[in-house]
Amino acid sequence: MTFYTDQELAALLSGGESHLVERKRNARDSTAIHKNICAFANDIQAAGKPGVIVVGMEDDGSCSGIDVDDELLRNLAQMRTDGSLLPLPFISVERKTILGCETAVVQVAPSENPPVRFRGRVWIRVGPTVQVATSEEERRLGERRRAGDRSFDMQPVSSATVDDLDLEYLSEHYLPAAVAEDVLELNQRPLIQQLHSLRLLAGEFPTWGALLAFGTAPQNWLPGAYVQFLRVAGHSLTDPIKSRKELTGRLEDVMLRLRDLIEVNIAVGMDVTSKPREINLPDYPVAALWQLVSNAVMHRNYEVTNAPTRFYWYDDRIEIQSPGGLFGSVTSENIHHGVTDYRNPLVAEIMHHLGFAQRFGMGIQLTKQELENNGNPPPEFAFLPSQVSVTVRTRL
Repeated sequence: MTFYTDQELAALLSGGESHLVERKRNARDSTAIHKNICAFANDIQAAGKPGVIVVGMEDDGSCSGIDVDDELLRNLAQMRTDGSLLPLPFISVERKTILGCETAVVQVAPSENPPVRFRGRVWIRVGPTVQVATSEEERRLGERRRAGDRSFDMQPVSSATVDDLDLEYLSEHYLPAAVAEDVLELNQRPLIQQLHSLRLLAGEFPTWGALLAFGTAPQNWLPGAYVQFLRVAGHSLTDPIKSRKELTGRLEDVMLRLRDLIEVNIAVGMDVTSKPREINLPDYPVAALWQLVSNAVMHRNYEVTNAPTRFYWYDDRIEIQSPGGLFGSVTSENIHHGVTDYRNPLVAEIMHHLGFAQRFGMGIQLTKQELENNGNPPPEFAFLPSQVSVTVRTRL
C-alpha cells in the first residue's frame, strides 16, 4: 500500500472531515484515535485508500498549536502494537507541516485481513463518524477477507477425485469453449494439466467450481446448487401450484432447462393498434429474466447454505431469490451503477465460456433497459444479509 505524498495530504485535508480524514486537536483521547485506526483499517466503503488521522489540527482546519515531539510520535506508533488492535493494522506515523500546521500524521492502510477489532469490537467509518459495525457489516468484512484468499469455488475438495468429474464432457465440450481452437491444436499437454491451467484442479483435487459445473453428481457435493422453479396460479404461495421443477445436474444443464422454462411460460399478447403492423408483446422480456437469473446463479453463496436459487412465477410478478447477501465492494447503492465483485470468480468464468454471461457488470443496466422497452416497471431489489432478491412485475 502506498501512502499519500505531502501534496496529496494537503489536497485531502483542504476539505472537511470525511470517510478518509479525521482531525484531532491533540492525542489525549487515545481511545478515540484507536477507534479511528480500527475504522480506517476496516475500510467499510472499500475505497482502497489509506485513512488519515491528523493530530494537531482543529475540526475547522485551523492549527491547534501542539508540540509534535518524539514522545507524541512514539505514543501514536505504539498504538498499533499495544494489543488492543487485532489483527495488527499497517500504519505510518510522521511529523509533517500540513497547510501551515505542525502535525503528527497517522496514515492507516486498508487491512488485508478484516475485520480489525479494537478491544473486541469492530469499528467502521460512516462519513466523518466512527461507529460500531453491525453484524451485516462484520459479515461483509469477513467475506472481503476471504476474497483476498482463494475464493471458495477455487478451493480444492480433498474428499473428491478426478473421477468425480465428467472428463468426456470437459474434453469435448468445455475445453473448446474455454481455449482458442489453435491453442488447443498446438497444446499437447495431458488433460489433467489443462484442467490445472483452468483452475478446475488444485493439486490432485477438483475445485468446488469444477464439481458444480462438471461433476458427475454436483448436488452430492453442493446440495443447494440447484434452481427451484415454481409456477403459481395466483398471487401468493398459498395459491395452487401449476408447475414445480427442481433443476439439478451440471451447471449448463440447469441453465439450459431454466431458459426453456422461461420461454415456455412467457405469454405473448398482441398490440393491434400499432402501425403499420401488429407487434407481439410478451408479458416479460426473456433477456431481462435471463440476466437476473444468471446473476442469481453466478453470485450466490455456495459455501455456507444449502438453500436453492428460487425462481417463483406468479400471475402478476416474478420473484428471484439468490442465497447470500451482497459481496465485497458491492453495496445497495453502487450496484445500480455497474459496480461488481465476484464471490465466485471461477463460476463466473465458466458461465462466460458456456455462453451464459457475456457482459460482466452490465446485468442490471441491461435488465432495466429491456424492461423499459417492453413496458414493464423497473425491477425491485431487496438486499438482506442472507439473500438478494428481485421482483419483476408484468407489463403495464
